[in-house]
Amino acid sequence: MNLKECYIKFGGDFDEVLGRLRREQIVQKFVYKFLDDKSFHLFETSMENKDYAEALRAVHTLKGICQNLAFTRLFESSNLVTKALKENDWNTAIDMIPKLSKDYYEIIDVIVDFKSTRGE
Repeated sequence: MNLKECYIKFGGDFDEVLGRLRREQIVQKFVYKFLDDKSFHLFETSMENKDYAEALRAVHTLKGICQNLAFTRLFESSNLVTKALKENDWNTAIDMIPKLSKDYYEIIDVIVDFKSTRGE
């Protein structure tokens, strides 16, 4: 599997991110860095604690990262949660967590798989 195939698997736009970052090695570097990003976990913890201001900050950060890396599917779900939290619509945000979580872990799983097949 190559990096473009990873993007296809998790619903991203490889051509868009390559156009932005110019080199596949740079795209790969930032894709790997995504594994260390704590925004999603901070979002989950904040939602469990009903700290909606912190949850909004975390999911908004996640949304920005996804936009920059062209993680289209996760960008879309994080954008919907961000919108709900900005509108103080806690119930809608809570209802969207399973979709956001599915999209997030799908990307994580694909990146981990890609990294392991490359012996990294």
